[in-house]
Amino acid sequence: MAIELKQGHYYSNGAYGRNWGVRMVMSVRPDPESGEDVVSFKGVAGSSRRQSGSMPADEFLRWVRYEVRLVENDWKRINEE
Repeated sequence: MAIELKQGHYYSNGAYGRNWGVRMVMSVRPDPESGEDVVSFKGVAGSSRRQSGSMPADEFLRWVRYEVRLVENDWKRINEE
Protein backbone atom coordinates (compact mmCIF):
# COMPACT_ATOMS: atom_id res chain seq x y z
CA MET A 1 0.00 0.00 0.00
CA ALA A 2 1.55 3.27 -1.12
CA ILE A 3 0.54 6.41 0.71
CA GLU A 4 0.22 9.56 -1.36
CA LEU A 5 1.00 12.60 0.76
CA LYS A 6 -1.43 15.47 0.25
CA GLN A 7 -1.20 19.04 1.46
CA GLY A 8 -3.63 19.75 4.31
CA HIS A 9 -4.14 16.06 5.13
CA TYR A 10 -3.33 14.37 8.45
CA TYR A 11 -1.16 11.30 9.00
CA SER A 12 -0.40 9.13 12.03
CA ASN A 13 2.57 6.98 12.91
CA GLY A 14 0.21 4.33 14.30
CA ALA A 15 2.26 3.96 17.49
CA TYR A 16 0.74 3.23 20.89
CA GLY A 17 0.80 5.22 24.08
CA ARG A 18 3.17 8.12 24.45
CA ASN A 19 4.82 7.53 21.06
CA TRP A 20 1.61 8.04 19.05
CA GLY A 21 1.41 11.21 16.95
CA VAL A 22 -0.47 13.00 14.18
CA ARG A 23 1.08 15.44 11.71
CA MET A 24 -0.54 17.66 9.10
CA VAL A 25 1.28 18.04 5.78
CA MET A 26 1.76 21.75 5.08
CA SER A 27 3.51 21.27 1.72
CA VAL A 28 5.38 18.79 -0.46
CA ARG A 29 7.94 20.50 -2.68
CA PRO A 30 11.09 19.54 -4.53
CA ASP A 31 14.35 20.60 -2.90
CA PRO A 32 16.06 23.09 -5.25
CA GLU A 33 19.47 21.46 -4.80
CA SER A 34 18.71 17.72 -4.78
CA GLY A 35 15.38 17.69 -6.63
CA GLU A 36 14.01 15.28 -3.99
CA ASP A 37 10.60 16.01 -2.45
CA VAL A 38 10.66 17.65 0.98
CA VAL A 39 7.65 17.55 3.33
CA SER A 40 6.88 20.48 5.62
CA PHE A 41 4.64 19.43 8.50
CA LYS A 42 2.96 20.61 11.68
CA GLY A 43 2.36 18.26 14.60
CA VAL A 44 -1.22 18.42 15.82
CA ALA A 45 -1.66 15.58 18.32
CA GLY A 46 0.23 13.18 20.57
CA SER A 47 4.02 13.13 20.63
CA SER A 48 4.15 15.37 17.55
CA ARG A 49 1.98 18.12 19.05
CA ARG A 50 3.38 21.64 18.80
CA GLN A 51 6.27 20.47 16.63
CA SER A 52 6.87 21.57 13.09
CA GLY A 53 9.61 21.04 10.60
CA SER A 54 10.55 19.53 7.30
CA MET A 55 12.23 16.35 6.13
CA PRO A 56 12.73 14.36 2.96
CA ALA A 57 9.48 12.75 1.79
CA ASP A 58 10.92 9.23 2.04
CA GLU A 59 11.81 9.83 5.71
CA PHE A 60 8.31 11.19 6.43
CA LEU A 61 6.77 8.16 4.71
CA ARG A 62 8.82 5.85 6.96
CA TRP A 63 7.18 7.60 9.95
CA VAL A 64 3.62 7.41 8.52
CA ARG A 65 1.46 4.31 8.96
CA TYR A 66 -1.87 5.68 7.69
CA GLU A 67 -3.95 8.76 6.96
CA VAL A 68 -6.36 9.97 9.67
CA ARG A 69 -9.08 12.56 10.14
CA LEU A 70 -10.58 14.19 13.20
CA VAL A 71 -14.10 12.95 13.97
CA GLU A 72 -15.58 14.90 16.88
CA ASN A 73 -12.68 14.67 19.38
CA ASP A 74 -11.12 11.44 18.09
CA TRP A 75 -8.60 10.73 15.34
CA LYS A 76 -9.95 7.99 13.06
CA ARG A 77 -8.05 6.02 10.46
CA ILE A 78 -9.30 6.67 6.94
CA ASN A 79 -10.42 3.33 5.50
CA GLU A 80 -8.79 2.14 2.32
CA GLU A 81 -11.45 1.55 -0.30
